[in-house]
Amino acid sequence: MQGVLANDMGIALVNIFLLAILFVVAVAIARMRSLFAIVMLSGIYSLVSATWYVAVDAVDVAFTEAAVGAGMSTAVLLGAMLLTSRTAKPEHLFSRIGPMLVCVATGAALIYATVDLPALGDPNSAANTGVGYTYLEINWYDTGIPNVVTPVLASYRGFDTLGETTVVFTAGLAVALLLGFGERSLAEMIRREDKGGARTKGKGQVPTAAKDEEPS
Repeated sequence: MQGVLANDMGIALVNIFLLAILFVVAVAIARMRSLFAIVMLSGIYSLVSATWYVAVDAVDVAFTEAAVGAGMSTAVLLGAMLLTSRTAKPEHLFSRIGPMLVCVATGAALIYATVDLPALGDPNSAANTGVGYTYLEINWYDTGIPNVVTPVLASYRGFDTLGETTVVFTAGLAVALLLGFGERSLAEMIRREDKGGARTKGKGQVPTAAKDEEPS
């Protein structure tokens, strides 16, 4: 009995530690102005989130978070960052009121929607009737995985998961093609145009010292 309690306490401490890291990283992202640092911290946030998902036996969600959140999203954001400045512009206090009101309204709507959700452990809920109840009965004997969601997504509905993965990969590939690579990338084209404009402007101007030496 003491061993079980010690094991549960250890898992709880790991969860608290990972959630504390997520909280600190989220606060740092909100406070920073450097876009590069924000993108890197976002990747760290996704990796820590994937670790926490593994700790709670949601391995399927951990794989998705690590691949999409820490991998593809970070690469896409770094590519998009080449098209803009490295530092976010300072915002006025009044410009934050609108997004804050939207977040509060969305949160209130989501909380209100939970009123219609079935109670925890309700035998008449959709998760406990039909095919969901069948998955709960045969999951452990078929796979030996305690989390029911993992075998459902990876085994019983594997083709659906493959289709979703294909959609995500196609979306990431489309964004990468829009941003471009190497010398053909949009960022490189803008950089060359800026250099060409600076050279043309420099050739068209007469130095101030030369203007002063010209006879009147």
